[in-house]
Amino acid sequence: MNTMATKSPAEVSKFSNAAPFALSLALIPLVIIAATQGGWTIALIPLYGWGMFSILDAFVGLDKENADLETSEQELFWYRAITMLWLPIQLAVIYGTMAYALNAEHLSTREVIWLFFGVGVVTGAIGINYSHELMHQKNKLERWLADLLLASVLYSHFRSEHLLNHHRYVGTPKDPVTARYNEGFHRFFFRVLKECPQTAWEAETKLLARKSLPATSFKNPFWRYSALQLMFLVIAFLVGGWLGVGLFVFQAFVAIWQLELVNYIEHYGLTRKHLGDGKYEHVKPRHSWNAAQKASNWLLINLQRHSDHHYKPDRRFPLLQTYDTDEAPQLPHGYPVMTIAAMIPPLFRRIMNPRVRAWRKQYYPEITDWMPYKTASNPMPR
Repeated sequence: MNTMATKSPAEVSKFSNAAPFALSLALIPLVIIAATQGGWTIALIPLYGWGMFSILDAFVGLDKENADLETSEQELFWYRAITMLWLPIQLAVIYGTMAYALNAEHLSTREVIWLFFGVGVVTGAIGINYSHELMHQKNKLERWLADLLLASVLYSHFRSEHLLNHHRYVGTPKDPVTARYNEGFHRFFFRVLKECPQTAWEAETKLLARKSLPATSFKNPFWRYSALQLMFLVIAFLVGGWLGVGLFVFQAFVAIWQLELVNYIEHYGLTRKHLGDGKYEHVKPRHSWNAAQKASNWLLINLQRHSDHHYKPDRRFPLLQTYDTDEAPQLPHGYPVMTIAAMIPPLFRRIMNPRVRAWRKQYYPEITDWMPYKTASNPMPR
């Protein structure tokens, strides 16, 4: 049972409590500074996301308060506004930076490329994260905003894969996005780039088949995904020609890399108990890594409370609960530090493998044979 301190609905609804979750907006002036000044200022964008919030996490500490689950939609107005206003901001960042940078004589080719690396950090760490929040909502406008944000980084299929496959199969060999024990990030990254579009397509076509509709039906969202992605590529061409298209694709790749870094650490090595006949136990908070670092949860709108997100996927981010170690495994650091570590597989394994083994002993001491959790390409050790 969750015994964390609870914030009342009146307290949650205060603008002052919602405001820290808008710290992502500070990235916009950093992009402007980087574009207009060039040089070392381009490094300010990733340094803000990775460096500053890693430092803030160390000083600000953990957030062990939970919002009252009786808090109404109306009392979450300011939180919802943060995610719903992001689309025009992101499009202005992408295309505004493109139009300026391609005509800026003070920026070298190398500087323009690094600038769009920074843009990709913004569209990945913030934009895809916000789309993740929006796609889980029942409101059609929010779901459309999610689709547009994902199309702007050429990763539209993520919605289908995430909603239809990941949440259903997380912690099992059927989920490509659950990183296997001992699987390094680079292997994971190229595996999910290959597997996830295919599994997303299969999930959507199965839904259509149940309605006696062919895969080519216009009710297949892949038509919408393709049209929206093509639209953004055309806009990139109109703004910057083929160089604009190249920069657009580059920022999209960086954004996707950011997303999959996060996906990698969220479930690394965790599995649901196999019940036999291909069945697994229901998803519980223990099947995702939890991180209570306050500052990085501000930046990432509580994405690090991932244990609760999978346990109750329909909860809006201000209502996501955090857990103690008796209910959910804990990351030693917030996502900024952990994603950096993930880029160095030996370091990441040194940090996380002992924690995975401790998790197995804590939650599943009765399991001595982990072979039912293997995949054909990546067997898990006994």
